[in-house]
Amino acid sequence: MLHRKTFFIREHVGFIKLTDTYDILDPETREQLGVAKEKPAPFIQVLRLLINKQLLPTKVFVYEGADHEDENRLLFSIQRGVTLLRSRVNIYDGRGTVIGWLKSKVFSLGGAFHVFDAADNEIAYVKGDWKGWHFRFLDKAENEIGTITKKWAGIGKEFFTSADNYIIALNHEPEPQKAVLLLAAGLAVDIIYKEK
Repeated sequence: MLHRKTFFIREHVGFIKLTDTYDILDPETREQLGVAKEKPAPFIQVLRLLINKQLLPTKVFVYEGADHEDENRLLFSIQRGVTLLRSRVNIYDGRGTVIGWLKSKVFSLGGAFHVFDAADNEIAYVKGDWKGWHFRFLDKAENEIGTITKKWAGIGKEFFTSADNYIIALNHEPEPQKAVLLLAAGLAVDIIYKEK
């Protein structure tokens, strides 16, 4: 799954949800490549009824294929602690080793954050437009290396649910470690930074 340049992300629809699940699909064939499943602690799920989920800690596990119960298929996870103004999100490989992290800006119109590898080297800057529907991956020279684009899901889904569909597209096929960080950053736009 990590040797690809494009991914279609489809959030599962639900009117009252305390956790989110996303299908990771091939944009052309709609073949399921993987699943991203949010698994916060039970106590945190209850707190979500009272407190904005963007302030609370969360964990998202990304599995290859359709089976999100098989721990042997775990590719990586994304974990965020309690957030006030600025959040740091750690990215772990399937064995639980930190392979990178994300750091949001305090103020930005549309959303923005930095992507770092485990050695604290910045590999991308993710910058959103004012609507929060289109994001660009930029390298240090501000060259575009990929995009995240929200897709219109239809009037019923857009107005009555918070479920989103979007495309993560990389300009070039990166090495697997960098692909994990960029895919994690793409998923984090919705799961970590935008989801209410």
